[in-house]
Amino acid sequence: MSNITCEYYFWGWSSLKSKKGRKGEESRKRLLKAAANEFSVRGFHDAKVSEIVKKAGFTQPSFYLYFQSKEAIFAELITDFHSRVRKLTESLLLENGLNTEDVSKRVLLAVETVFQFLDEDKDLTKIGFFLNPEAKQMKKDLAMVLKENLEAEQRLGYFHSELDMETVAECLVGMIEHLTESFLLTGIKDPASLAAEVVNLLIYGMLPKGNDVR
Repeated sequence: MSNITCEYYFWGWSSLKSKKGRKGEESRKRLLKAAANEFSVRGFHDAKVSEIVKKAGFTQPSFYLYFQSKEAIFAELITDFHSRVRKLTESLLLENGLNTEDVSKRVLLAVETVFQFLDEDKDLTKIGFFLNPEAKQMKKDLAMVLKENLEAEQRLGYFHSELDMETVAECLVGMIEHLTESFLLTGIKDPASLAAEVVNLLIYGMLPKGNDVR
């Protein structure tokens, strides 16, 4: 075989592998999206692989080219959700040098960003936040990351020094969880309005201006 023929064969094979790789990744994504919808609608126990592949437009044997079982694809959805939420939470840390007005705006943007993320894929949010058997521990992990963010921001002077940021973090996670279930997933309220209500409560409180209970 000549050098030219070898080179042609090599690049042709590489291109074919690349196409198969891209196609395989697209197929996995379609199966994951279909599975998220199936689990969200039916719950884990009633969800069926046959329905997942039907929604994805595949045959049932093709499912097992990518996932060993229903449990495996469910676990991957949960892991992906947890990882993305954690990274998002870590990325929302406020930097040094903000004035009071900027802090309020940035906190509003941060909370709205979280609600927008949870609204982007309602099926995945329902699985990660509510159907996940490890959801309680996941929320505790997120609260700890949020606590670390808040304590760092507290040291910068953005929040009252006497606040217990572990309590604040637990409250925030609880509020986001409940509001997501009651208003976001149901479509009653959008991310922007929910974020505004949460931040108005946290930043300005419930009392009229001038009535400070500290």
